[in-house]
Amino acid sequence: MAVPAAPAISETTSAVCLIFILLVPLAAAGLALASNGLGKSRNAAHAMLSSLCVIAVAAIVYIAVGFSWEGFAGRAAHVITVGGKPWDWIARQPFFLRGLELDGSPASLAVLLQMFAVGMAAIIPMSAAADRWRLGAICASTAVLAGWTYPLFAHWVWGGGWLAQLGTIYGLGNGFLDTGGASTLQVLGGLTALSMVWILGPRQGKFSSDGIPMGIPGHNLVNVVFGCLLTWVGWLGLNSAGAMLFGGTTLTGLVVVEVNTTLCASSSALTALLVTRMRFGRPDASISANGWVGGLVASSAATALLRPATAILVGLVAGALVALSVEWLELWLRVDDPGGAISVHTLAGVWGLFAAGLFANLGSRNPAPGQWLAQLVGIATLLGFVLPVTYSLNWLLNRVCPHRVDTDGERQGMDLHELGAGAYPEFMVHSDEFIQR
Repeated sequence: MAVPAAPAISETTSAVCLIFILLVPLAAAGLALASNGLGKSRNAAHAMLSSLCVIAVAAIVYIAVGFSWEGFAGRAAHVITVGGKPWDWIARQPFFLRGLELDGSPASLAVLLQMFAVGMAAIIPMSAAADRWRLGAICASTAVLAGWTYPLFAHWVWGGGWLAQLGTIYGLGNGFLDTGGASTLQVLGGLTALSMVWILGPRQGKFSSDGIPMGIPGHNLVNVVFGCLLTWVGWLGLNSAGAMLFGGTTLTGLVVVEVNTTLCASSSALTALLVTRMRFGRPDASISANGWVGGLVASSAATALLRPATAILVGLVAGALVALSVEWLELWLRVDDPGGAISVHTLAGVWGLFAAGLFANLGSRNPAPGQWLAQLVGIATLLGFVLPVTYSLNWLLNRVCPHRVDTDGERQGMDLHELGAGAYPEFMVHSDEFIQR
């Protein structure tokens, strides 16, 4: 079957979209810096090198095979008929982008955006599995994410797949709504993080003999806060480019995207700050920073369709979720997540997706009924399909390529154990935390 040509867009629109896409790597850099700062000092160089390797592996694998499974709306795909309804479940494109002209068309811009974004999604699990995940295993897991898990779900959402068609097939609003990657990047990355935490287990010394979690503070909160500022700039690009490519937003509609993205992050960070101030007597810098990123995550689903007041409300809820859920996860599920990635990307992302169904139609003269149900179907797919598949693939990978560093390597530090040199050689970075019994 011949591949139809991608619809043309004006040179001005293409140039503006390209500029926004080029901001997206700053979001990945910000997440990497935050992950670095929230981990231990003896693993700092390993964390940054792992981030670089993840971005490299993700880009190559996505271009080689990932886009072949994801495709772009209107291009060739495998469709099955169930109950008389067409279900588009996976794309059918040549490997290595053969047949796709990289000429500034929407399809080519989508490839560029996601080549950056898939690396960003792969950095998220590193934050949760920090201080104990081997570099080789990180790269192998990234290849699985970029080559299969991400493109399959992204096809359903962005490539014209069955989630995007829920409105056409079953009359559920406008189909599953996610223009900025709250599901494809954030929740999917967060569910991968949860899978890795379950497979790896907690860090040594994290839980006492009676199961009480012990505090292990990050080594550099300056990196964490600076990373938040970088993520803000990168997210403005991510949400804007996504709104243009996957939401049909015009150039004049981009102001709303920038305003809502910033308002959502701001209200989320301030809420997290207030919650920690009330609970601990002082604001917590790391949780407040995570609140900022959680607000960015929650904004991504439908930032072009929200009103500013609604964006603030979405951020308020996201900030409270992030601030409270870290402790809940540790106490009830024994989840050791140094970077708070599961709270920030999974919980805030799920809330953002559901909020899109609740609030995206406010102010519309012709609201689309059933949008909230389409969002619930997408969320259920993430939790009921993507999570088990991600866990199973990484569990199998762990049988072949063990993910966790051995006890001596964790005690010594990933920098010395895997790289042979520390990030801060002039300082003593070891502590006596492991003599606790």
